[in-house]
Amino acid sequence: MKRVKIVVAYDGTNYCGWQVQPNGLSVQEVLEKHLSDLLCEEIRITGASRTDAGVHALGNVAAFNTSARMAADRISFAMNTRLPADIRIQESAEVPMEFHPRFANTVKTYEYRIFNRKFPDPTKRLYSFFYHYPLDVEKMQRAASYLVGEHDFKSFCMAASAVGKPTCRNVHEISFAQEEVMGERTVVITVKGNAFLHSMVRTIVGTLVMVGRGRRKPEWVADVLQACDRCAAGENAPAAGLVFWNVSYDGVRDHI
Repeated sequence: MKRVKIVVAYDGTNYCGWQVQPNGLSVQEVLEKHLSDLLCEEIRITGASRTDAGVHALGNVAAFNTSARMAADRISFAMNTRLPADIRIQESAEVPMEFHPRFANTVKTYEYRIFNRKFPDPTKRLYSFFYHYPLDVEKMQRAASYLVGEHDFKSFCMAASAVGKPTCRNVHEISFAQEEVMGERTVVITVKGNAFLHSMVRTIVGTLVMVGRGRRKPEWVADVLQACDRCAAGENAPAAGLVFWNVSYDGVRDHI
């Protein structure tokens, strides 16, 4: 028996999210089916991030146990000949049996893209949030500074998912970049932290957009955080703009 870690990239457009759901096709379900067929045994995987419907990933991490003789580093090549074009294994490697992709000491990185111009571009509709009002990125940065550090982020997660569960998280960094190609501006927001609540990054972005548009002052975000009430924050930004970029682990990098 060995434990295998895989790094998975996927376009989340056609999936109901990462986790297996009764009402739609998930990324996890597709991976488990093809792994089970490839290795000739039932495979169940555990992922680092349970991304929502429509959210994309470049470096989600999953792990599973197998007794198959196939070398761990060959699984990625074999799987990529079987998987649909919108899911690809970026690497596979054997890791210690105690490795857990979700509960190990991690730093997770998400990136959110806002396509900020007068009219939408249909070629970007699946991978960015179109927003036609001008955004003051400097004010958004000031607002984001209130969220960096260890806080109770109950205001920034789906209310039902917070019932009876701890909602404190540590956000290490929220940074901004602006890309401009042929006069078209995209605002890129990068969020890093140890873990995230359900819809937390999208709610953070939706709240910062309200500041960027001028509907709220940057200091308002501190009040939202202190309220511990989902109704105090802005709307969820659309799923299409969000990419789970990667996850890094203490003490595991040497095994990759």
